[in-house]
Amino acid sequence: MNAAADRQDAASRTGNRPPLRDHVANSVRRYLRDLDGCETQDLYNIALRELEIPLFAEVLNHCDGNQSRAATMLGIHRATLRKKLKDYGIG
Repeated sequence: MNAAADRQDAASRTGNRPPLRDHVANSVRRYLRDLDGCETQDLYNIALRELEIPLFAEVLNHCDGNQSRAATMLGIHRATLRKKLKDYGIG
């Protein structure tokens, strides 16, 4: 399947809203532009941390703080979620 078909399929699933990956791509593009020629290292880990922190916080909020439900929603084991929450200093 090509990228245009993927976007169209995603748009139909989300009610014509852009898929999350489009928002992420825009944010990464803006971040790289804001570097204004400066080099960066470890961008992968920076990006993961910057995505995981609000993702976990919002999913936990959506699940009223229930870590088991949040882990299920995220598709990860509860112990993994608890470790990451501790690592990030979240709730």
